[in-house]
Amino acid sequence: MSAFAHVIAPGRIGALELANRVIMPPMGTSLSDADGHFSDRQVAWYAERAGTGAGLVVTELTAVSRDLELTAGLAHADSDAAVPALTRLAQAVHAKGGKLGVQLTAGMGRNNPAYTPEQPPVSASDNPNFFDPTVLCRPLTTDEVRTLVGRFADAAVRCAAAGVDLVDLHGHTGYLIDQFLGPQWNRRTDVYGGSIKNRARFATEIIQAIKAAVPGLPISFRLSVSNKMPGSRDLVEAQQIARLLEGAGLDLLMVDDGAYDAMDWVFPPYYLGDACMVPSARAMKSVVAIPVMAVGNLTPENAEAVLTAGDADFVGVGRGLIADPEWVAKLVDGRRDDIRPCIRCNQLCIGAIFTGATIGCAVNPTAGYELERALVPAAVPKRIAVVGGGPAGLEAARVAALRGHAVDVYEKSEHLGGVLLPAATPEFKKELRAMIGWWERQIADLPVTVHLGTEILADDTRLAGADEVVVATGADPFVLPIPGVDGENVLEVLDAHLHRDRVGSRVVVAGGGLSGADLALELAEAGHEVTIVEKADAIAADLLFINAISLLRSLTDARVHVLTGHLVTEIDEKGLTAVGPDGEVHVDADTVVTAFGVRPAHRLADALAATGLSVHAIGDCVLPAKVGEAINAGYLTAALL
Repeated sequence: MSAFAHVIAPGRIGALELANRVIMPPMGTSLSDADGHFSDRQVAWYAERAGTGAGLVVTELTAVSRDLELTAGLAHADSDAAVPALTRLAQAVHAKGGKLGVQLTAGMGRNNPAYTPEQPPVSASDNPNFFDPTVLCRPLTTDEVRTLVGRFADAAVRCAAAGVDLVDLHGHTGYLIDQFLGPQWNRRTDVYGGSIKNRARFATEIIQAIKAAVPGLPISFRLSVSNKMPGSRDLVEAQQIARLLEGAGLDLLMVDDGAYDAMDWVFPPYYLGDACMVPSARAMKSVVAIPVMAVGNLTPENAEAVLTAGDADFVGVGRGLIADPEWVAKLVDGRRDDIRPCIRCNQLCIGAIFTGATIGCAVNPTAGYELERALVPAAVPKRIAVVGGGPAGLEAARVAALRGHAVDVYEKSEHLGGVLLPAATPEFKKELRAMIGWWERQIADLPVTVHLGTEILADDTRLAGADEVVVATGADPFVLPIPGVDGENVLEVLDAHLHRDRVGSRVVVAGGGLSGADLALELAEAGHEVTIVEKADAIAADLLFINAISLLRSLTDARVHVLTGHLVTEIDEKGLTAVGPDGEVHVDADTVVTAFGVRPAHRLADALAATGLSVHAIGDCVLPAKVGEAINAGYLTAALL
């Protein structure tokens, strides 16, 4: 019997039969075409994750209207012109053995950054715009709300005509429907405001209208149980809303938490831990008879536990399916360890969308590029030497070998993983640490020979027969030239991860970038008294803002003292001295950890290139960056060798 018997068991939503209990919940891709219709890239994206990845894949938010608010960048189902693309999408998903849901949205409301003086943002009431609180939203009129209800029904008819299996209603994370549900946003005095029943009326009327227009089409609703912000609904009120939605004819309740005002709960980074929203699903499951879906950093193990305990009927796996589109198939085949871990970094998936790019993935370079980045066998098999067994080098070795090349990996230390091994020691980075084992398993069955404890020099004869040399030697710690930096009580940040036995009870971390801040949190959670000293005005400035919200809150909860705007000038046996706006201060500590950043270790690449070898330098030895850039560079380089 499978260890994941509940996950891979069939399920039902209304009359809709699903092959398993895994649902890919809606996630933005920004892949729609200029008209707001699903593009060929989107069709490939969803089809890749259908069947082998999830029994049901649900699209990103798809607007039912575009005249009441500016919705640039969203997919649309507001006219019959959307039906051909929807049909192609449904056919592609069905061809892979999956089912397709389309998430319909009334819009972003106060969360909408796209507005003009002529077309201001709209909301349930005159709420401040999230991105510019000086701009007030225009409250929708009663007639406009009713018009939107009708447009949901029209969009659902189009979806059904295209062969879509389910429609999902975007009612969460503080978007427009949620702004009607939330007491912190809804101050209306008409039939859509006041009591819980009235605030839920917009949502329930949408469900009823779709049921009347397309009686056999299942409907799901994404509900944030807690918006995680002051003035939002409590658990009891969320349960009342769930019952009202069920009474209106809802078939599936997708449960989560958060709002733009608590952005990290919308896209939970690794700091929030596993199964972080399951308690909310459990609370809704206790009051409704319809199926409930849980989300929030679910691994195969805790997804199985959720279903076994009866806390939910389905599990939503989003970023996990970005990282590995064959999530379910590998469980069915008994290959759990071959599932590529999602490292919950938000870097190239959510982070890309917020910067105006299209969706990608830190660990899966083909995500969002299914049409462009498919691997093809090498025309001429070559001998490839990869110098450096970190993320960039391992990915390059894996991809080169998959294309038919013979690969030798040379790593000067006694282990693979490079910087990941020390940097991923905290429990909250266990998925990042798991990437090392994943690469080791992948290359074990490929023509890859690993040489540990082998340092390559510029005149090394072992490279003489290589057709191509990939250099991924990483970066070296930057050492600030200050008195005492080489003292016995001083550890570099990566050494502090590896040699916890040498870290005293009181620690000062000199440098508040991501590396230093993560170590500070790890040490504080282990019981150390920790201070961060940073010369800039804020710590973790190199961290995606969504993740920074969680990190800063976690540091506060762990009682880490943060001293910004201070430059370290000296280290002694009792701590360090720093100069700030109010002069010189001394921070007492048993151990000083230096986290001053890194600089590229490019010397070997330069020297090898000078010998006439065909050298490809990638990763931190070119430009220090996040792990996602290194992995993507490894893939793209090897795909062209």
